[in-house]
Amino acid sequence: MENELINHQEPSELKPSTDTLLVLNIHTNQVEMVKGIDKDGNLQKVPPQEKKDNEPLISVDKHGDLFSNFFSNFYRQLKNPTHFNFFKVSEYDAVNTAKDLQKYVDEASPAEKEKLKDYEIHNNNPKNQNTMDNNTENQEYRFQPEQIDWKTMGKFGLNQEKLEKMNAMDALLRGFKTNTLIPITINLGTAVSKMDVRLSLQTGDTGQVAVHLHGIRKEPSLNNKFLGHQFTDEDKKNLKETGNMGRLVDLVNPKTDEIIPSVISRDRLTNELVAYRAEYMKIPDEIKGIRLDEHQKQTLLEGGPLYLEGMTSKKGELFNATVQFNADKRYVEFLFNNNQTPQQRQQHNQQQTQHTAQEAPKIFRGKELDDSQYEKFKAGQTVYVDGLTDAKGKTYQGYITFNKETSKTDFSFTHPNKLKEKAKPTEDHKTQTAGNTQGKTNEATKNVKEPLESKQQQPASQQQEDQQKKVRKPRGRKL
Repeated sequence: MENELINHQEPSELKPSTDTLLVLNIHTNQVEMVKGIDKDGNLQKVPPQEKKDNEPLISVDKHGDLFSNFFSNFYRQLKNPTHFNFFKVSEYDAVNTAKDLQKYVDEASPAEKEKLKDYEIHNNNPKNQNTMDNNTENQEYRFQPEQIDWKTMGKFGLNQEKLEKMNAMDALLRGFKTNTLIPITINLGTAVSKMDVRLSLQTGDTGQVAVHLHGIRKEPSLNNKFLGHQFTDEDKKNLKETGNMGRLVDLVNPKTDEIIPSVISRDRLTNELVAYRAEYMKIPDEIKGIRLDEHQKQTLLEGGPLYLEGMTSKKGELFNATVQFNADKRYVEFLFNNNQTPQQRQQHNQQQTQHTAQEAPKIFRGKELDDSQYEKFKAGQTVYVDGLTDAKGKTYQGYITFNKETSKTDFSFTHPNKLKEKAKPTEDHKTQTAGNTQGKTNEATKNVKEPLESKQQQPASQQQEDQQKKVRKPRGRKL
């Protein structure tokens, strides 16, 4: 961040045109100019009427990607970011613009203030395509980067720069698990272990922020009690098939013995069981253009699946899907695999039970396939995947194909069809091979005695031509 700030002033005639930030405190309605952020995450600002001529303001790059990266980093380090609205303005006009904006805020009606949202800078973080528009990713950060135990992270081969490149920091600072599996290395001195895990930050009893590792389990532990709850056969079936148990249950806090109504889901990346308090569940009023009635909301609040028809995608296309609250993700998600009729779903469940060992994995090297990719992949088609990360943290991409006979995934950096095309023999080569190795003949050269040259399909000399024309007389049988 320090490299992106310009903390000195150059002579005005040499200084290039730059932008700066204005901030509106939504609680006090005061407009001020931004100088930066202190080490505690507090915003450093100055009222426009008090700014001195040589007093530096925060200076940012005008260009799209550079500014987006800067502001995302800036916003993440800020303590209580939701208390402020930000505006990008020219540094030369910042003082006058701040005064004009203050006057507008003081005199504007509530409806007119709403128009200011068109000019605000928003910290747009990419969201999972299956999320609702108003899910918990909008909550403010629970942790700051300086609270993380980077010494411990270093023992796993991780640092802040690496986690930011893997788009893992945002979820961590919000109090979630990382969206993808993170490759780590554990050095025990006499042994080195490499594994893929999901990371999360949790506050301990002493207030210290600890790093938690969520390793991959072969399967969820459904035969043992989970926080006092014994899973039924239906519970197990739902958790294996959809990842969500589908109902509210009373769980017991092992430290306080408190009874807590909760929903339970399976982490689809690690098979870890996750519980979420019912009182914290947030159900949206509208999902992709469909207004939910009270009965539908209650179904979701009780953890059950809800089938909705006539939703509108971002492309304006209508679609149907099942939605359900996921305890691991902490929001209502789409379950596209639940769109079959009850008869189709029953048949699918029977097939899944019979062929669990041969089921195509939905996760490849830490990358979870989306529903469209997965449908093609498990059908045996070749699927392009990107965003894969090697042991050194470098990204790469390629093509995967599920081999149903071996139940293994074949990977290639080049599409297999292109490889086959390159290796495909020419027609001339086919003719030569058939004649030389398979005993097949070419009518134009079948009587030639000498070995044929490569690609030869016609007599090559007068001698071979005479041989080809010569027809043997059939031998008579002695009486």
